[in-house]
Amino acid sequence: MLPAVDDGARNLDDALALATAAVGNGIEKCVLTPHMHEGRYDNTAKSLKGHFDAFRDTLARHELDLQLGLAAEVRIGIEVLIWLEAGLVPFLGDYQGKPVLLLELPHGQIPPGSDKLTRRLIDQGIQPMIAHPERNKYVIRDLSAIYPFVEMGCLLQVTAGSVVGQFGPYARERAAELLERGWVTILATDAHSIDWRPPNLAEGRMAAAEIVGEAESWELVRHRPEQIAAMHFGGPGPGPSDTAGTEPPG
Repeated sequence: MLPAVDDGARNLDDALALATAAVGNGIEKCVLTPHMHEGRYDNTAKSLKGHFDAFRDTLARHELDLQLGLAAEVRIGIEVLIWLEAGLVPFLGDYQGKPVLLLELPHGQIPPGSDKLTRRLIDQGIQPMIAHPERNKYVIRDLSAIYPFVEMGCLLQVTAGSVVGQFGPYARERAAELLERGWVTILATDAHSIDWRPPNLAEGRMAAAEIVGEAESWELVRHRPEQIAAMHFGGPGPGPSDTAGTEPPG
């Protein structure tokens, strides 16, 4: 949604259209997660803050009732450790006392050593959350490709559009399987464009409810995300008994 920083909203008009659509979809709080991808989207917490503050002020002037937080979707790679040490990465939130880092795998592969990197992050007290694993080609070919990450305690964020078939039948099938196994922590919009990837969280929740039930579907889009992202909105963080983690494969 943040304009002109990556492959999302191209300009302010696009960003306002996405924000308006989000409000119309029932979204009240939104953590923006522009890409951090070395050599492609060289964003940092510091460079993004000015864009974020200006956009938040613009929403207020347009009287759009959407609370915003700022994080990032970070492409997995060894440089992540350098960025973290330098304080360049904005975190998604907090989970059971640990800062949550939203990590993106390349769509076409799971790079060798990715599991070792996430293990190192966990050992350093950081909670990795893997973005849209259901759209990764390795996971689409074989669900077990995501097992090592679930087993070590990574959280999973599935795209709402995947559950409704927006990314094709194979991503939909994988999203459903991940939901059935109880491995999905939250659903997110991953909204990029009002035309080809709009914020459709409400539709995703309803589709998820057919798989996991009404109560869990609301955990996926409201209660659990609100607990994780509380640091952005001035609310209390989650306690150990308040956050239902993903059950690892048996």
